[in-house]
Amino acid sequence: MSEDLGYGWQSDLLDLPAYLKRIGYDGAPRPDAATLRALHRAHVTSIPFENLEIMLGRPVELDLAAVQGKLVDRPRGGYCFEHNRLFAAVLEKIGFEVTALTGRVSMGAEKLLPGTHALLLVRTPGQPADEAALLCDVGFGGGPLEPLAFPGDGADVDQDGWGLRLRPGRTTAALPAGAQVWEMHQRGPDGWFRRHSFPLVEAFRVDFDVLNHYVSTSPRSPFTRRPFVQRFSPEAHLVLDGTAVTVTRPAGETETRDVAPARLPEVLAEEFGIVLEGGDPARLVARVDGSNLDV
Repeated sequence: MSEDLGYGWQSDLLDLPAYLKRIGYDGAPRPDAATLRALHRAHVTSIPFENLEIMLGRPVELDLAAVQGKLVDRPRGGYCFEHNRLFAAVLEKIGFEVTALTGRVSMGAEKLLPGTHALLLVRTPGQPADEAALLCDVGFGGGPLEPLAFPGDGADVDQDGWGLRLRPGRTTAALPAGAQVWEMHQRGPDGWFRRHSFPLVEAFRVDFDVLNHYVSTSPRSPFTRRPFVQRFSPEAHLVLDGTAVTVTRPAGETETRDVAPARLPEVLAEEFGIVLEGGDPARLVARVDGSNLDV
């Protein structure tokens, strides 16, 4: 066996039939744009976003066996590095050309924030470099449902009522010569806002590992402070933030309710499709309740 030098996505270790079953995809996937759109939509609407391993006192592992075991074999989800790590291996297995990117999530803020997000730029086999690629992001938790043409024409994109658009961003002298920064904007209840930005600089598995360590361990990371879970569909974006559950519809209507900590495992199973096993339900409740249970 040749040495793993860190390039590529280890798709030889992927159980593709199990993944396709998990997302409810029927048929033989091909490396074309129609398949990519169908896979993206099926993944986003089938596998939830969640940071519960951190809340349960366990590390977030990004080797393919761990990601596949959690997101595919168990009724669990993950956050961007897990989702896009898995999706990259899936696309590589099928025959797509995959380039990973990292981004800075701002959600409308003007302050410079660290790069804590992963996304993928995907081309069909042999596609000319001057043709538009497809920007994939199955790990944000709130869409897009399908890839966006990249670079595109800057026009607003409507996906089942959810609004997105890509715009050129601010380029700095520190970037490699010619590297462009792009911004993803999203239409929310109060209008358009910048969701995240990303430079066209290739990232690799080892970069995911480094960023994942910060996101999963730093006290400054929002994902180490409270449970954060999302489920997305054409009809609704469902979010659990701490003990608050918010439902947002494509037209912008929102509803929020609070959940007692003791009901969190039930809510996760019934509304997010996440089933915690063994002692994990009690551990999560204790963590949110502020109890002294050693997690």
